[in-house]
Amino acid sequence: MRPKVFLAKQVPCEVEAYIAQHCDYRMWDREEEIPRQQLLEELSDADGLLISGGSIDHELLEHAPKLKIVSNVSVGYNNFDTEAMKARDVMGTHTPGVLDETVADTVFGLILATARRIPELDAYVKAGKWKKGSEERIFGIDVHHAKLGIIGMGRIGEAIARRAKFGFHMDVVYYNRSRKMEAEHKLGVVYNSLQELLQESDFVVVMTPLTPETTQIIGSEELALMKKTAIFINASRGQTVDEQALIEVLETESIRGAGLDVFQQEPVDPDNQLLQMPNVVTLPHIGSATHQTRFDMAMLAAKNLVKGLQGEIPPNLVNELKR
Repeated sequence: MRPKVFLAKQVPCEVEAYIAQHCDYRMWDREEEIPRQQLLEELSDADGLLISGGSIDHELLEHAPKLKIVSNVSVGYNNFDTEAMKARDVMGTHTPGVLDETVADTVFGLILATARRIPELDAYVKAGKWKKGSEERIFGIDVHHAKLGIIGMGRIGEAIARRAKFGFHMDVVYYNRSRKMEAEHKLGVVYNSLQELLQESDFVVVMTPLTPETTQIIGSEELALMKKTAIFINASRGQTVDEQALIEVLETESIRGAGLDVFQQEPVDPDNQLLQMPNVVTLPHIGSATHQTRFDMAMLAAKNLVKGLQGEIPPNLVNELKR
């Protein structure tokens, strides 16, 4: 008997065809997120679930008595209640690796956009404000040979460090819960304490996963350590930063600017003060959002799902659920 799966998001037709080879499936076919109650109803007879976000918690598991595996189309999996899943012996997988280079591109886009004030000056030119003569008030700052501090030296952190070190000749330091000796040797990056990194870096990039330990790892005390000329970049999760504290240091010009792909609330509230600041570049959480990368993520998630339902251990089982 073929396993039954529910796809809680649209997937490319090639991914859908792959799943159809191995499973009976139903798929949510709208762009908006599936309502929670409808998701719970769809899981009553499901052996597997493919999803990108949405809490996998006690409530959901109670409505899914046959569920064996949840496959996240995401590298992050802070939506998993791993203790609840472990108690029910439900596997959980994610999609690391395939999005590293794409997210690193986005981070460097934010670094360049904030340093050279690209969105701000694009609007300046289009508004007809560009006149002859040099105007120092529209100058930016150099990225090349500056000091970059990366908080979270995982695969994406290493991809950012490669671009910084070999493309822009930057001095790269990092902070991580454990030292990455191979990365230090291979990339020439230097381990710093969090305090040293914040005090000395021209650009600070947060790239840590969201865990209880990293929730608001950057708050008012940490932001106060940054140089007045420094730029803050966050492409991890909005909850890794105290957003109100960030607003305050930007309002008082205690740091130069910020580039943000993530927010505490997503989609971001249109009244959020960050959206009114010319020295803040804002993106709609598009770190991995290219056609090729999203295809690769969906296909990897499908393969994780099928492997788990075939009685095998999926290659991307999350660490907390490994036995």
